[in-house]
Amino acid sequence: MFSRTSCVAFSMAVGFLTALPVAAQTPVSPSDVTAPATVGAVLQGLDKVTARISTIEVPFDNLITFGSLTIQVRACHKAPPTEAPESTAFLEIEESVETGRTRALFTGWMFASSPAVSALEHPVYDVWVVDCIKSSSSADESSG
Repeated sequence: MFSRTSCVAFSMAVGFLTALPVAAQTPVSPSDVTAPATVGAVLQGLDKVTARISTIEVPFDNLITFGSLTIQVRACHKAPPTEAPESTAFLEIEESVETGRTRALFTGWMFASSPAVSALEHPVYDVWVVDCIKSSSSADESSG
């Protein structure tokens, strides 16, 4: 009575129509679409001479000094809670040399979960990404 082609077309149409109301009933909130804005990055620095580790909060486009290094964070992205934890930051790190000039040591993305993938190579200092700083009115949630 029905051809095989019309049965396949009918099955596809029924599948589409039954899936459509379910998808239409699932609202998407704006918080699901965009992640909270970040305003900087939390870094840690190791001075290999003194063996001291310092936690450094760096707002975007501000210059922070760590020893003879000048660090500037351009961007920081944090994975949403539904994905594997990961924070990445785009850093520009320069060193002040004895002549008063600076030389670029590192420009690029650093990954919190894999610091060795893209690392600063320096004989005295190590710097790595810990987290992103979220924009928040609460001081309790300054990093996250």
